[in-house]
Amino acid sequence: MSRRRARPRRAGAKAAAKKRRARRVDDPAPVTAADLRALQRELARRMPSGPGQSRAKRGRARRDAAPMRWNPEPEDVQKSVAQLVLTIVEFLRRLMERQAIRRMEQKTLTPKEVEAVGLALMRLEETIRDIGKKFGLTPEDLNLDLGPAGKLM
Repeated sequence: MSRRRARPRRAGAKAAAKKRRARRVDDPAPVTAADLRALQRELARRMPSGPGQSRAKRGRARRDAAPMRWNPEPEDVQKSVAQLVLTIVEFLRRLMERQAIRRMEQKTLTPKEVEAVGLALMRLEETIRDIGKKFGLTPEDLNLDLGPAGKLM
């Protein structure tokens, strides 16, 4: 069993150790009680419904006042899940459409491929609309609000 000798400390060793323990840029900032109180006040300001209101009434008030976000209500979970899935599919369809346009402009697609991609994208758009109608969703319902980041599409 070998024993390690203790090295004598250099003059700057304490400062270096302190620097290593310093908070990194990507570390979360500590939350104070004042921060929590400010957050509570902000939430109370943004949520006009009081504690005496029924759950359904609060849900209606929230839907009317706040921008639309994906918040599934227990009563209409199927519609909420369909909305989320269709939103993702519509987002991907738009990305594929942009890529197809870019490839057409760069002339990397044959005329036959251009026709096939265009037809596939049109059918996908129709399918999204048809499924949306079954759940009572309009194309505007598929554009989710991402809060500070803005609208999805």
